[in-house]
Amino acid sequence: MTIKHNIVFVFDLDDTLYKEIDFLKSAYKEISQFISEKTNLNPQTIFDKMLAAYYDGGNPFQTVIDLAQSSEIQISKLLSIYRNHQPHISLSSETQSVLKFLKKSVYKIGLITDGRSVQQRSKIKALALESYFDDIIISEEFGSEKPCLDNFNFYSNKYGDKYQYIYIGDNTSKDFVGPNALNWHSICLIDAGENIHKQTFDLEVKFKPLFVINSIIQIPEILKKVE
Repeated sequence: MTIKHNIVFVFDLDDTLYKEIDFLKSAYKEISQFISEKTNLNPQTIFDKMLAAYYDGGNPFQTVIDLAQSSEIQISKLLSIYRNHQPHISLSSETQSVLKFLKKSVYKIGLITDGRSVQQRSKIKALALESYFDDIIISEEFGSEKPCLDNFNFYSNKYGDKYQYIYIGDNTSKDFVGPNALNWHSICLIDAGENIHKQTFDLEVKFKPLFVINSIIQIPEILKKVE
């Protein structure tokens, strides 16, 4: 029989459990196909233009609208496709391994993610995350966004003070100030160079994570340090 750690382990979603750039690319492919069907443009050409505009700091939607020159293609429609498409994204083998380990090793596993309900739920479904998580907090459904303490207090209030709490995220501007204020253990997963929100550690102490890791596979090491 497995003895579980007295820990509630809470995850961020985007750029923590998977790379958000993969969602962006999935949406751009859907948009490119839509525009291609309305014009004589090649979908790969459209996709390449969108991605180049994104990396150049431009407006990918306006870029392809200007390219298409069609009254049927408007930003509102492209945004709707982006937010509501069924994404082609997946968990890495390392992330799957860690989630399976935690499911056996800690008391509860939770998720706190900011964003629209439809968009975040579609990601959760595509990643097949439902079976891993005991609780899922999505900002639009919950009524507040990180760094609001309410999102984190949900777990503290539900499970009580006999447990230790760990939160892992990536966004140094808002992910760690909340759990730090509640004396949780906070972990930052380092950006390998593709994160949507860029990281900085030139921060006030209250914003800094307690631990910094390069790979999600290091999570079992963290558990040993907080026992």
